[in-house]
Amino acid sequence: MALDNTWFTEIYPADGAAFSFKIKAKLHDERTPYQHIEIYDTVGFGKLMVIDGCVMLTDRDNFLYHEMMSHPVLFAHRAPKKVMVIGGGDCGTLREVLKHPGVEEAWQVEIDERVTRLSEQYFPALCSANDDPRAHLYFGDGIQWLKDAAPESLDVIIVDSTDPVGPAEGLFNEAFYRNCHRALCPGGILVGQSESPLFHKTLIQSMHGAMRAAGFDHTRTFYFPQCVYPSGWWSATLAGKGVDPLGFREQDAAQKSFATDYYSADIHRAALVAPAFMAGVGG
Repeated sequence: MALDNTWFTEIYPADGAAFSFKIKAKLHDERTPYQHIEIYDTVGFGKLMVIDGCVMLTDRDNFLYHEMMSHPVLFAHRAPKKVMVIGGGDCGTLREVLKHPGVEEAWQVEIDERVTRLSEQYFPALCSANDDPRAHLYFGDGIQWLKDAAPESLDVIIVDSTDPVGPAEGLFNEAFYRNCHRALCPGGILVGQSESPLFHKTLIQSMHGAMRAAGFDHTRTFYFPQCVYPSGWWSATLAGKGVDPLGFREQDAAQKSFATDYYSADIHRAALVAPAFMAGVGG
């Protein structure tokens, strides 16, 4: 909602909380067949993308999310070559994936093409790898894409989804995770954004249970800051097919050939340490 045409506020009624941005202008407003997309120019966070009233990303802090959705899982895998990003229409996660020279093929499967086209217009830095010959953009249903994928054809699956409502609702259940398990090679790893540990502990618990029920041997949640998302604290949950994603290629991470603004080998280790109130949730 907008307050006096000056502020955009996302309210989290279940937790009695909200986060606001002072805005300079609304740059775009569009209803697609799937969702309502708005783009604002803010005073302190640069451009802001909102989908169905929920903050998706800003210029100022998107690097936190995109780096943590990509580098921990890629360094946890022994040699990732074939990667799928489901969702992620702003292309920031795809860009980070393609920083890894060993990746040979990266598919981004996004249901709403307009998210990508608007990102190319308003967030071009996030789309800088879209023309990489290893990048494949597919606009359609990611759940169906995975059902149709050949068994043991992927090394890493990254579920870069919106909240578990609307088009993304089907990305958080056992049936979906079974399709992920089938499509992953032995030693493959799945990671999905898993919301706020402070606000959504029950969801995180249910994700671990569904991933284990789908056949994954080990599940781990890691944590990182994200000030524009509910509670300002976010998480992602890893699931390994015959491998424990708690371990990672620490030397490769420490000596990576590309720059990051948040991720490092030390951050990777620290992110996997669960706070006391999350003890016993997965792992």
